[in-house]
Amino acid sequence: MHDAIAAETRGIPAVAIMTDRFVPSARTVAELNGLADYPFVVIEHPIANDGDEDLRRKADAVVARIVALLTRRGGS
Repeated sequence: MHDAIAAETRGIPAVAIMTDRFVPSARTVAELNGLADYPFVVIEHPIANDGDEDLRRKADAVVARIVALLTRRGGS
């Protein structure tokens, strides 16, 4: 979350992606940075031991949301 916010403040479009286990932390980081409503993408936890098929399924489930977030803000 912090990296995505830092990139965005420098004019670089970014999207934070995290597993559902990290949502509370992501919301806290966004709030502490003055961006309580900062949007991010959530995938199922865990991913560390997932094989290619599971990772592809998780990515396919969120790719449209990532594209939407990257293109709606126009880099701001």
